[in-house]
Amino acid sequence: MENRVDIEKLLEEQNIVCTKVRGYSMYPFLLPGRDEVYVEKAKIEELKRGDVVLYRREHGILVLHRIWKRKGMAFYLVGDNQSEVEGPLDAQQMKGKMIAFTKNGKKSSVENISYRMISRIWLFLRPFRPMISKVIHRVKELKA
Repeated sequence: MENRVDIEKLLEEQNIVCTKVRGYSMYPFLLPGRDEVYVEKAKIEELKRGDVVLYRREHGILVLHRIWKRKGMAFYLVGDNQSEVEGPLDAQQMKGKMIAFTKNGKKSSVENISYRMISRIWLFLRPFRPMISKVIHRVKELKA
């Protein structure tokens, strides 16, 4: 029998939750099965463009994506491996904010200047991601 953890309850109780990444929506920054994220309860008033948030889709699953933009209490989110923006999402759907991550066994804060610069550039490049992805896949095919 699988042990299930109520992540939302843990966050509401002010715990920091560490969990392995699932899915490829946050690639290339986070790889499923290898990388971990540390999430704390979201302080709605402090959330801003570029923050990675854990949110619950309406009648759905918990998802970890980056804030593309915010208009008042409406949020527009996108995965790092996606170009389509999801939203508007209600502030009540925002459950947590990523504060750190472990990549290749090394823990880093989201306040790390290198991470902040690279993630901002990648967010800016959102409209060009499909083209970038095609180029990367062609290069990989040539190497194989």
